Amino acid sequence: MIRRVLVTGAAGFIGSAVCRRLVGQGWHVVCLDKLTYAGNRASLREIEAAPNFRFVVGDIADSETVLRLLRDEQLDAVLHLAAETHVDRSIDAPAAFVETNVVGTVRLLDAALAHWRTLDPAGRARFRFHHVSTDEVFGDLPFDSGVFTETTPYAPSSPYSASKAASDHFVRAWHETYGLPVLLSNCSNNYGPYHFPEKLIPLTILNALEGRKLPVYGRGANVRDWLYVEDHAEALEQILTRGSVGETYLVGGRAERTNLSVVETICDLLDARVPLQAGKPRRALIDFVADRPGHDRRYAIDPSRLEGDLGWRPRADFDTGLARTVDWYLANRWWWEPICASAYAGERLGKVA
Repeated sequence: MIRRVLVTGAAGFIGSAVCRRLVGQGWHVVCLDKLTYAGNRASLREIEAAPNFRFVVGDIADSETVLRLLRDEQLDAVLHLAAETHVDRSIDAPAAFVETNVVGTVRLLDAALAHWRTLDPAGRARFRFHHVSTDEVFGDLPFDSGVFTETTPYAPSSPYSASKAASDHFVRAWHETYGLPVLLSNCSNNYGPYHFPEKLIPLTILNALEGRKLPVYGRGANVRDWLYVEDHAEALEQILTRGSVGETYLVGGRAERTNLSVVETICDLLDARVPLQAGKPRRALIDFVADRPGHDRRYAIDPSRLEGDLGWRPRADFDTGLARTVDWYLANRWWWEPICASAYAGERLGKVA
């Protein structure tokens, strides 16, 4: 039974949610994070004193450090979430995405393979390398038809999605060529607590809270399927422990929304909680801006395999999850105010075509 795991990207948005869940479930969790701009140890504050938690500052591209951790901690799984993730930043500086998402993943695979080869037969049978990816590798869907499945061909549009597609292929190659027992999952857009404020939902919440303009690309018609981050963390645990080696699972919330409708809902939620002066509706702050280059129209995931094979279902519907997220940001200025004062102040990224 897998109970000792290395989580990469552990101080990021999804990684920290996974660590909080696994530590709470009694796993022995070793967290590895390079602590780049979006990595924040404060996201792990509630579990840092736990005896089954260890945090290590390090780089997934440092194969020696990774291999030492795997051996010294006697770990029997890698849950790989470390990545550069923001599409807009990948437009401005794609090389960093290649270095982390592609080269870093290959070096992590090398370390995992070296560790796996030293295990006894029972340990080799138990070991898993779970690579966490995105639905963006599948590219663009029409507004009115189609969904992504595990057999959808790859057609990435951005440097970010291309780097994740490449890493997916390398993970599969390490399984087919070397026998490394791997699992893959591709998720839809996550949202929830501890989300770095460069992304749509937290950026909108924080701008709307302060009465600043709310940038919306194009006319806000692009559609995304939204998944509450704690539901995703539960799905990842299920896939890691019960998924079939070599298989891919799609994780989605069955909650498609246009970007404009997401922004408008956040405005309404905040108006009901902390009205602006003179009762001005926050929807008046919406500012349609030039669209992102190569902006995919729609993503939609069919999570039927995950639901059927492993019995997972999202617990939070979008309206409930979004309200919960807004309330979390209102109650946790201690987490996001230092970020907005230093790491990210809401500037527009990804304008270079």
